Amino acid sequence: MAQRPNPFTANPAAMKPWIEIGKTIQDDELEPLLKELVMTRAAQINGCTFCIHHHVEAARKQGESEDRLHLLSAWRESTLYSARERAALEWTEALTLVSQTHAPNDAYEILQAQFNEAEQVKLSLLIALTNAWNRINIGFRRVHPAEAKKAA
Repeated sequence: MAQRPNPFTANPAAMKPWIEIGKTIQDDELEPLLKELVMTRAAQINGCTFCIHHHVEAARKQGESEDRLHLLSAWRESTLYSARERAALEWTEALTLVSQTHAPNDAYEILQAQFNEAEQVKLSLLIALTNAWNRINIGFRRVHPAEAKKAA
């Protein structure tokens, strides 16, 4: 298999706006742990090992429990998530799987009950950017730290 380039070194000028958008979205408008749950869940759906590793570690550093991290892929069956987190996770799945779900009204109504309009936009941008990062990291086969250690 041909080695794929590191997008940051292959075209730093193209990658810089991605980083800047990420900084804008990572402001304090949404709860830090909620953002990490959303980004982790999108990465789980997309199978982005690099992003799953990154966001799980970030959630741990912010005090997220191991139980909630382990059960995230089964959040619907767990009582460990708040109504607001559940709404965010529902919307994450709807937008991440948009070709299948078409962002259904019932998912939006759940979102609308927990998030004001500005937060809905911010959350949707966070989900969209996470999905874009997943595609870049998967496409260029970015290696997460555990794989890098194993290869060394």
